[in-house]
Formats: sequence, C-alpha cells, structure tokens
Amino acid sequence: MSRIARAETARISLATPCRLLLAVAGAASLAACAQSPVGRQKADLAAPGRQAVVERPHRLAALHPHPTSRARAVGGDAKQTASHGVASFYSDTETASGEKFDKNELTAAHPTLPFGTKLRVTDTSSGRVVTVRVNDRGPFVRGRVVDISPSAAEALGMVDKGITNVRLEVVQ
Repeated sequence: MSRIARAETARISLATPCRLLLAVAGAASLAACAQSPVGRQKADLAAPGRQAVVERPHRLAALHPHPTSRARAVGGDAKQTASHGVASFYSDTETASGEKFDKNELTAAHPTLPFGTKLRVTDTSSGRVVTVRVNDRGPFVRGRVVDISPSAAEALGMVDKGITNVRLEVVQ
C-alpha cells in the first residue's frame, strides 16, 4: 500500500468516529430539549386541531417570589396590607374562581389573597390608581406580584408598556 493510500485510510478511519460522536451529541441535545417544560409546552401548542390550553401550576410558592417589600399593619397584626412589585395585564377564558373572564371588568389575579378581595393598585411612576377585585390566581412569572385585567391596565395607562411597578394595598 502506498503512503498516500495509507494516509487516506487513516483520515477516513478517524473521521468516522468523529461523525458518530457528533451525531450522538446532537441526538442527546435534542432529547434534552424534548424533556424540558418549554419543549413540551411548544409541542402542546403545535398539535394540529387542538386549542392551546395553558395549565396553571399549583405550586405557587416555588414559582412566585415574595414581593420586594411589605408593610405590616400597626400593632403586630400579620395581615398583609401593602406590597410593591411589578404588575402585568392578561386575558384568559376562565378564572380560578370559576367566573368567566371579562376584559371590561376591573379584576386581578393574585397568588394568595382570597377571591373577592379589593386591591388598590397604584402605578408608582405615574401615580394613577385603580381598584380591582381579586378573582383569579397568578401571576406565574417570576418577579411579578399581580396580573390585572386589560381595562384596569388601561386605567393605569400601562397598556403600551405591558408591565409597570406598582404598590398594592388591600382595601377590603
């Protein structure tokens, strides 16, 4: 066998394991993506003929951080009276309380407050205020303290921004 033939054979024999290794690494990477929650969620949304359904997780404490600050009532009462954080607005078809979602009502989703609680939401940058009624659970995005309905977002002037810093106060 000539030197050129031996060199070509050595190059081919070395390239085969490298290609095999790259194929295995690529397959493992794709398998990891398929196992991630984002991959499963995209697969659920891409299924033909199915309406997209977003399931709300039941482990609120693990997904929702604590508000950035809390004010306590005078006298050591443990009831939360005010908090600060980021608000966003949302739309849904049905609320966790069982009501049908109405974008024209002044409602909100809060992770822990009882349904029916009235909240005064104040945009800290503009000073605009709106009072909403808690009728849903959420938000399920890290760093957010409340989700409000589109009509409440319009009252705060945050529709174009999408999110804003707010102060929440329990009214009733």
